[in-house]
Amino acid sequence: MADEIEIKELSLEYYPEIVEIHRAIMKGKVSPSWMKSIKRHLREKDVGGYVALKDGKVAGIIIGQIQGPSFGLEKSGWVTVVEAHPQFMGSGVGRALVESIFQYFREKGVKDIHTAVKWDAVDMLSFFIAAGFGRSAFINLRIKLDDVIPD
Repeated sequence: MADEIEIKELSLEYYPEIVEIHRAIMKGKVSPSWMKSIKRHLREKDVGGYVALKDGKVAGIIIGQIQGPSFGLEKSGWVTVVEAHPQFMGSGVGRALVESIFQYFREKGVKDIHTAVKWDAVDMLSFFIAAGFGRSAFINLRIKLDDVIPD
């Protein structure tokens, strides 16, 4: 059936299509550091990931990592990448990917799953809330090293 979403385990063979999804989302801008990061994720242990195939094309990707114990948490899962090609947004691709990564974490004995969203990424925030995420006990902090250690 043309509307079916097929979930496959992430592998290096999907890398070119993953880059094309990111290129479509970013309107042509794909940084070399992003590409390097995705390749690293594809090779790491304790990283789970899936692609969603729709109409025979890679329509989306999700990557999650197991971390901890740290910062007062036991072993926890972190969704680090989730993207759907713009032409497939709203078609259930993201939901299918989230369900797959939740199952991966469950099989690994993970009970708590976290992610981070930029404050102005309303679409991503809405997506994660619809998937069941809510506020955590953490506050995301940062520092720019140039502000504290000048060149």
